[in-house]
Amino acid sequence: MTRPLVLVVAAALYNDKGEILLAQRPEGKSMAGLWEFPGGKVETGETPERALVRELHEELSIMVEESHLEPLTFASHDYPNFHLLMPLFSCLVWTGDVNPREGQSFKWVAPSALHDYPAPAADIPLFDVLSGARPGRV
Repeated sequence: MTRPLVLVVAAALYNDKGEILLAQRPEGKSMAGLWEFPGGKVETGETPERALVRELHEELSIMVEESHLEPLTFASHDYPNFHLLMPLFSCLVWTGDVNPREGQSFKWVAPSALHDYPAPAADIPLFDVLSGARPGRV
């Protein structure tokens, strides 16, 4: 059975302590309560970088330059109704204070503690790479 491909993009935002921002999916959304990287769907005609700049502003009120996004790794995961492809970028520089606009909670988390937070299945391999549990580009 062929499932539609859904392209989403995500960011590992690092603070000056080396912690990574995780956002908790709010009530009313699918997978509510799970922790994930900020980001979202790539719209028709957008590059992944442009989509991530847009999503970070919409979700967190921060401004990011495309040139500050560094490709890290990606996830490819089969969900029951679709296949998710998610490039993950790192970002160390942005303008503004993180201010969640969509009702989500957020936490700055040490890479070694990422697995302490329940996450969507597609994010687990990304947690593995960022925490050093699995080889990757990080």
